[in-house]
Amino acid sequence: MSFLQRHRANLTQGLLWGSLAVMFFTDLKAPVVGTLQRGLLATGLWRPTLPADQPAHAGAPRPLPDAPLYTLDGRPTNLRRFAGKVVVLNLWASWCPPCRAEMPALQHLYGQVDTARVAFVMVSLDENPTRARRVVEQAGYTFPVFFPAAPLPKVFDTKSIPTTFVLGADGTVAVRHEGMADYDTAEFRAYLQQLASQ
Repeated sequence: MSFLQRHRANLTQGLLWGSLAVMFFTDLKAPVVGTLQRGLLATGLWRPTLPADQPAHAGAPRPLPDAPLYTLDGRPTNLRRFAGKVVVLNLWASWCPPCRAEMPALQHLYGQVDTARVAFVMVSLDENPTRARRVVEQAGYTFPVFFPAAPLPKVFDTKSIPTTFVLGADGTVAVRHEGMADYDTAEFRAYLQQLASQ
């Protein structure tokens, strides 16, 4: 009996634990766990809760919150530049597996909506913007990515990421969903279109 045959179980177990250690203690954790969670999203069990009634316009539109941002390439901007549009604002980070899990669906949704009426504002909370840029470039995402240039307004306070907000064209928060979800559904697209047509 050879050495490999005698110690196959120990070697297999060592390889498994070594692989898990490499995955959890390196940059591989977020993409690997995110991929597994993407499989869970595909079951359709994680969907954002949409309001039963569409918000009605009540008087003059409120301005969007003052939120200084900068773009993926470092140019300053502000959330207010999207006034008059429905805004899908997603708080995420490169190290967050559930964030990474929902991003392919958000990218597909971005390609399906009228961006003249619906703006995507993907706000990375990474302390190191280079990591977020790397994720976006490697995955080939084309949705707009921003970084906070100052603390975000209180309306966007959350204890978890990902968190997604949908702001109506009148500036009100129509949807707030904490945790991962599959936004690339016919129901969610129809909701955005209806909101944008008000």
